[in-house]
Amino acid sequence: GARAALGVASARAPRPRPRVAWHELEHTEVRDRLERDRPPPPALAERIADGTRARLRAMGRRRLFAPVSGPVRLARAVRGELDDPLTPVLAVGSAAEAILGSVLDALLVVGALDLNALVGGVQRMRAERALSGLLAEQKRKARLTGEDPRSEPRVVDAARLGPGDLIALQVDDVVPADARLVAQDGLEVDESALTGESLPAAKAVAPTPHAAVPDRGCMVFEGTTVVAGHGRAVVVDTGDGTEASRAVALAARRPPAAGVQARLRELTDKALPLTLAGGAGVTALSLLRGTPVRRAVSGGVAVAVAAVPEGLPLVATVAQLAAARRLSRRGVLVRAPRTLEALGRTDTVCFDKTGTLTENRLRLVRTADAGGTVRTPDETGAADVLRVAARACPRLDGGPDRPVHATDEAVLDAAPADPDWSQTEGLPFEAARGYAAAVGRGADGAPELVVKGAPETVLPACTGASPAVSETAHALARDGLRVLAVARRRLPDDTAAGAPDALEPPLAELEFTGLLALADAPRDTSPALVRGLREAGVRPVMLTGDHPQTARAIAARLGWPEDTGVVTGDELAGADREERARMLNGAGVVARVAPEQKLQVVEALRDSGRVVAMVGDGANDAAAIRAADIGVGISARGSAAARNAADLVLTDADLTVLIDAVAEGRALWHSVADAIAILIGGNAGEVGFGLLGTLLSGAAPLSTRQMLLVNLFTDLFPAMAVAVTPREPAAPDDPAGAAGSADPSAPADPSAASAREAPAAPSGEPLGASLLGAPLIRRIRHRALTTTLGATAAWLTGRFTPGSARRSTTMALCAVVGTQLAQTLADRRGSPLVRATALGSAAALAVLVETPGVSHVFGCTPLGPVAWAGVAASIALAVAGQRTLPHLERLLPRHTPATAR
Repeated sequence: GARAALGVASARAPRPRPRVAWHELEHTEVRDRLERDRPPPPALAERIADGTRARLRAMGRRRLFAPVSGPVRLARAVRGELDDPLTPVLAVGSAAEAILGSVLDALLVVGALDLNALVGGVQRMRAERALSGLLAEQKRKARLTGEDPRSEPRVVDAARLGPGDLIALQVDDVVPADARLVAQDGLEVDESALTGESLPAAKAVAPTPHAAVPDRGCMVFEGTTVVAGHGRAVVVDTGDGTEASRAVALAARRPPAAGVQARLRELTDKALPLTLAGGAGVTALSLLRGTPVRRAVSGGVAVAVAAVPEGLPLVATVAQLAAARRLSRRGVLVRAPRTLEALGRTDTVCFDKTGTLTENRLRLVRTADAGGTVRTPDETGAADVLRVAARACPRLDGGPDRPVHATDEAVLDAAPADPDWSQTEGLPFEAARGYAAAVGRGADGAPELVVKGAPETVLPACTGASPAVSETAHALARDGLRVLAVARRRLPDDTAAGAPDALEPPLAELEFTGLLALADAPRDTSPALVRGLREAGVRPVMLTGDHPQTARAIAARLGWPEDTGVVTGDELAGADREERARMLNGAGVVARVAPEQKLQVVEALRDSGRVVAMVGDGANDAAAIRAADIGVGISARGSAAARNAADLVLTDADLTVLIDAVAEGRALWHSVADAIAILIGGNAGEVGFGLLGTLLSGAAPLSTRQMLLVNLFTDLFPAMAVAVTPREPAAPDDPAGAAGSADPSAPADPSAASAREAPAAPSGEPLGASLLGAPLIRRIRHRALTTTLGATAAWLTGRFTPGSARRSTTMALCAVVGTQLAQTLADRRGSPLVRATALGSAAALAVLVETPGVSHVFGCTPLGPVAWAGVAASIALAVAGQRTLPHLERLLPRHTPATAR
């Protein structure tokens, strides 16, 4: 028995029950099957007791944990921010410093780490709170009905629905669950959020065997919207079992690390060996000069810890928060600030077409008269066709209300006013019938039948229609337009008032009036968005469920070139991963794409080295949004699935803010790169000075506390000011612009800055693919040499002039700080914030040095005029020497003999 029990306990959970093809079954069979599977309802007393216990538990938890819920969430957010590549390095250094040196020095390092994590955690909590407010507004309701179609539905929370429940659907309802239709009357549903199809899907009760999701006419799906008609349906799937949830499940995979996090890991991998080598070198040199072991090891630890840029995580976080705040003022909610750096490197943006680039609303764009002449709705000659078409839009019950069908709305928006028309009978559009019709009287009082519908239904009923009409209809359809035919017929004067018989099929003896061409209306800002991205060197890619020919025509209207390459989802599905990347290399449009194929598109683009952003608003976009380097959701009209998967959420319907977001991300990249040059270059100079001073004197010139003081005045505050200040875009020594330079030895060139505006660097490497590119390494090297020169000159001046060893150490400390601040001012002299921070740091250091008690705590001594003059001269010498370094680098290769191969 025990063995059997252990076997059951350790056995794997059974496989979930296969999904039932509800669309292949008759609705009566569906209801019978659900009724058999439904568990028996609990007794009334049991339901009351369970509900009471649940409410008491919820109330108790809320009251008990309310005081600590906020701090607990903050602690979790801070813990997430501490998952940083520099954290273990600084933690080990802090522990070593506490053992061998001063506890205060160790606490300073730990404090910088904690402050960085706290700031990042607070920002993450704020963004999630704002997003939660958006999601709370999306709580869905359902209208539960009974067996009697005439019974009044009850409005309930959609979360309470279960399989077997009968729901009522009417215009503007958001479908609360996946359901099988049992009755419908002219029901049409906008399924663009799930399938990507821009036109409403007509529904029917008949089963649809072996049909894909977009073709299951007897099913309605969670998150879609009813746009016409009404119906009743039985719930078959809720929660994780719905088609929308399946799309979200595809998004469960996490993409590889991107943005600042990945760049910091790369930085750590390259800086850590140099840091450890510097500390080990100081210790070894001290021991060789006979320095006691404890002092030698303490000096080595001091140099190693000081060489670690402990301000780097904080600087990166503050820069991201500053950019996030600037974007929030433009309507962009940043859920994860550290992804902004990846936004600056983005060179490809994928757009879901329906509802994102288009309004997901039909608009009349062309008309054709009986002779085949095509016009826009605003041109003279289109009014007659529009007037008849508007009369064929039946009002409900003959009243003045506008019809609810999307096609009728588009026609009435474009048609001129027609006060002479009086409708007496109307027949709304149904997919099975293929047309809408109305009977009424015009200005002459004669009764007239007007019809509007599919050309294949209306044209055969017309007498005397020119053969060119069919050719015109096909030409308009090839342009990606939905085509309708308009016709009319005079009725006898003695026709009864209702004339219902005239509306019913079959139609006959109609007089052809013209054609209407409708399209999913592009958003007014979409062409400007596409043009702006292309001008910025970002490649837009449109993903749509439309036919390839339709997709090409729509793309041309949205701003893509006429010769844009088009591939289909089926073509991608039949190719391997490498072949997909090749196919997408020249394509700007992907047509007939399914949700899982959108994911394949994003992955293939990333495989080819592209940095990809994905913009979408539907549940079928969630997987691709999550897999992209930057996922962008839209709160104004998007689904919760898309927003939950996104890194950025647009709170405004104007998507041109994406251009500003890309520019902000690029500015952030440049600012962070400048800050990294300050941090790494300055610290490398401190290590160089420590090694040189140890070689000359047998001990590290600066103590651990002084090293941390240097980092405080030169790294943290000035570098933070540089990081939060957007850099001017035309800087000639831009490291990002030439990050992909093919020649690592080439000096910075103004032309390299143009790479910021192009999708690839000159070598073809994606923009910003390596943060530690040759130009940035060159700047770090220059800054390190300059810092070492200034500090060494001041230290030697102090040693060879009358005064104590503490005086020469203080002069070296001031020169290290002053040299780095002077370089920062030279790089960003146009920024008021950088100027104020640099000058403030210099003034604070001077006050610290000249205040006797405070100066002694940091191992310094007040300096006199001669010493300050020596410090100033050393700084000037170092900065002047920095100007000659590029020229020396260009001369050295010419005079270096070629090595034998």
